[in-house]
Amino acid sequence: MRRVIILGSTGSIGTQALDVIAANPHLFEVVGLAAGSNRDEMMTQARAFGVKHTALGVDEACQLVRDVSADVILNGITGSVGLGPTLAALQSGATLALANKESLIVGGDLVTAAAAPGQIVPVDSEHSAIAQALRSGSSAEVQRLVLTASGGPFRGRTRESLRGVTPSEALAHPTWDMGLVVTTNSSTLVNKGLEVIEAHILFDVPYDRIDVTVHPQSIVHSMVEFVDGSTIVQASPPDMRLPISLGLDWPNRVPGVGTPLDWTTASQWSFEPLDSEVFPAVALAKEVGKAGLTFPAVFNAANEQAVLAFHAGAIGYLDILDTVAAVVDAHEPHGMDLNAVYEAERWAREHADGLLASRD
Repeated sequence: MRRVIILGSTGSIGTQALDVIAANPHLFEVVGLAAGSNRDEMMTQARAFGVKHTALGVDEACQLVRDVSADVILNGITGSVGLGPTLAALQSGATLALANKESLIVGGDLVTAAAAPGQIVPVDSEHSAIAQALRSGSSAEVQRLVLTASGGPFRGRTRESLRGVTPSEALAHPTWDMGLVVTTNSSTLVNKGLEVIEAHILFDVPYDRIDVTVHPQSIVHSMVEFVDGSTIVQASPPDMRLPISLGLDWPNRVPGVGTPLDWTTASQWSFEPLDSEVFPAVALAKEVGKAGLTFPAVFNAANEQAVLAFHAGAIGYLDILDTVAAVVDAHEPHGMDLNAVYEAERWAREHADGLLASRD
């Protein structure tokens, strides 16, 4: 039985993880819960699962990880504030089931330096798919990683037609409901850009061998192409409980956690190239990833500020990526440690806010 700590227990990832655990009490025991601010819901969860150790806020979550022994720590915190808990989890020696992509992206070398081989198990559906497909060959046999993107609500649109997009339209994702920032990021494909950076860090594959293809059905979650021309895909109905369960019990599969595809009914899967002119976020993210240091932290922080400004009605939809690109272009990194990351984020938000205010 694996002892599990869940960070971000009241969010989407955390609640679905508890669903998986509740259905498999013979496999998992919850020994700690941490939430951002929803104390009441967290305490309801603690009572339901008999959990004695709880924490509220990021600092308390880090202390919880240090104080409570666990086999697996699921980081389902949203945003770059998850970096501290990610580092604490790695320092504890537990397996880190990582759903908090931002901490890996902004932390970069800090996270990989702290991680033992195999200690991080990705929970994002795309990276879980790649991890599963990679079991089909050795690292030397990998030719290319291919991440799939639904294309969001604006697939097939021209750049000019996106100028008048409203916040409600940007939140109308065809497959997932992931909250204001992440859902908007999926519409701009910033989220896919972040996932490209994450894939590079997790799997040590160069950026020029990581591609994105548009797959509107969201059935194939990502693919690995091998040197002999074979491509291994991971396909399943969109359900985050599957990658969550793998994160909790890797490399074992939890029986019955997901619903399999129905091969008795007709279906079609389509794939199409990403239109980089309409959606430049992936290309920009690759440039940011190659630059390294604190550039990814700046990219992420500037985007968060721009997305919030868009939803506040202060800027237009196309201004989001224009603002991010301008902030990245102005950034001058100063080293790479935890303080440098936090300072870069602070600067990026301040600089983005200044650019956004000047648009008024």
